[in-house]
Amino acid sequence: MTKFGDDLIQAMSEALAHTRGEDVPGAVVHEIDTNNIDPRAIRDTLDLTQEQMARLFGISLSGYKKWEQGERAVPGPARQLMRVVQKEPEAALRALLAG
Repeated sequence: MTKFGDDLIQAMSEALAHTRGEDVPGAVVHEIDTNNIDPRAIRDTLDLTQEQMARLFGISLSGYKKWEQGERAVPGPARQLMRVVQKEPEAALRALLAG
């Protein structure tokens, strides 16, 4: 077998071990918590009303309120945008309001 073939078998074995939850020496796992979003805290930081936040995210006011009240999960793309707004509020608002 070629070196490439050996390397490929090794890589696939390590990937399989990782999916089983086994420790893979030398492997680095990066975890990003995308669920820890607090729409109300982000809105407070921006000093915006619920209505303004709803318009900013392109959803209804009632839908936005459900995010804040925890009645509805913030969907993936909106959650990621909120993470950007949370980390870089001024830049995000400039970009979103540039029209």
